Amino acid sequence: MLSNRLIASLPGEDIRLLQPHLERVELEQRQVLFEPEDFVSHLYFPTTAVVSLVSAFRNGDAIEIGTVGREGVVGLPAFLSRDRATARAIVQLPGTAYRLSATALSTVASPARPLHGLILRYVQAFMAQAAQTAACNSAHLVEERCARWLLTTRDRVDGDEFPLTHEFLAFMLGVRRSGVTVAMRTLKEAGLVQYTRGKLKIVDRDRLQLASCECYAAVRANFDRVATAAMH
Repeated sequence: MLSNRLIASLPGEDIRLLQPHLERVELEQRQVLFEPEDFVSHLYFPTTAVVSLVSAFRNGDAIEIGTVGREGVVGLPAFLSRDRATARAIVQLPGTAYRLSATALSTVASPARPLHGLILRYVQAFMAQAAQTAACNSAHLVEERCARWLLTTRDRVDGDEFPLTHEFLAFMLGVRRSGVTVAMRTLKEAGLVQYTRGKLKIVDRDRLQLASCECYAAVRANFDRVATAAMH
């Protein structure tokens, strides 16, 4: 249970209060947790899974507005008393999560409980991530955006290797697959990444960060502030 950082940072009493309401679930890659306008009945606290929030368009196109890993929680509309989703939640990397029903939320995350304040701070960081991602998508080169995405995903899984295809990355970035292929080839030839048969490995994180735009560092700083506040 302590693999999710929001939960792990709670006082022992609050973890014990939360534990009976949590259900461990396995999330499969590309599994959709909810669509825009769906009723949000559960919150998900990822442990090893990574979930993307994407804006979907009528023509079938979509673009990622933010990601959630073990640092956060999916299903914020339920916490914010907005029962309908405004984005699609799709599993980016498969793994586990803890699911909490919206009906139990008022008990374990009432304004008087520490979890309420933690999620509020996380909401602020996620909103900053969404704003930064929107700016990044309109201002920066595909290669820089690929590097930013890879670094962010690495932070979510806390490891250098994860499954990834050019097709899925292009879907997340809202660009053509050919553009991602060229960008990833550049990163590979520079010795920053390796990839084969749907698996990617970050070889040189420091240089990959230099290849990224400033958006990666800005978003990470916001989430680091949430983690720091949670420890005090």
